[in-house]
Amino acid sequence: MVSLRDIENRIKSTKKTSQITKAMQMVSASKLTRAEMNAKAFVPYMEKIQEVVGAIASATSDSSHPMLTSRPVKKTGYIVVTSDRGLVGGYNSNIFRKARRAIEERHTSKDEVKIVAIGRKGLEFFERLGYDVSESLIGVSDHPSFDEIKTIANRAVGMFTEGEYDEVYLFYNHFVSAISHEVTEKKLLPLTDFSSASTMASYEFEPSAEAILETLLPQYAESLIYGAVLDGKASEHASSMTAMKTATDNASDLIDSLTLSFNRARQAAITQEITEIVGGVAALE
Repeated sequence: MVSLRDIENRIKSTKKTSQITKAMQMVSASKLTRAEMNAKAFVPYMEKIQEVVGAIASATSDSSHPMLTSRPVKKTGYIVVTSDRGLVGGYNSNIFRKARRAIEERHTSKDEVKIVAIGRKGLEFFERLGYDVSESLIGVSDHPSFDEIKTIANRAVGMFTEGEYDEVYLFYNHFVSAISHEVTEKKLLPLTDFSSASTMASYEFEPSAEAILETLLPQYAESLIYGAVLDGKASEHASSMTAMKTATDNASDLIDSLTLSFNRARQAAITQEITEIVGGVAALE
């Protein structure tokens, strides 16, 4: 039978854990507010640069730029955005599940795959499975600047233009709300989806449309990666906040249950003592 002291110690330790998870929940909620603002503030820029790039690409339909040209696929790159830490609920596992399923459906050999991992969890996961992680970035701040991811984004785009892989897919968690996010798969390269762009074919470009594309296309692809990181950070903080709230609620339920057990055990002990006293008095009479 569990002693009163053991139950009391469990109550104390659970209360301490509850205080920690409650503090972590509040920290994540604070970080989420700014991360959500960053992700939403980046959307207008992304929409505008997509419109401009799409319009220029439409005006130069015969462009031979490698980022606009599809080629036979021998090797595929996957950019996977995850977190560095755990305690974020299903944030990472959902990405791993979708990315792994997509890779296994498209490829028969791991030699056909190159991974660009943004986040420690993604790096560890794909290395453990034996995939070629050609580039990785860990230690991204809670509110990343473009400079933090510029190098790896530039390298990921560069490997495509240099022919190290023939197409690139991006996996990340798209932030919907504080309680909802969606694992998103986006084909990053070659750039083909400009359906929302308006036409500017009647415009004249200076120095030329090709020259403008030469500068804009890498920036656009890198911006897509940066946008995914911002989106992922907002989703990460939301997942962490939700996970810590669930842990706090579970701790409260456990404390209530232990307190009830403690009171019952104490009542039983008191009843037993009274019975023994009464029995002792009766024996003396």
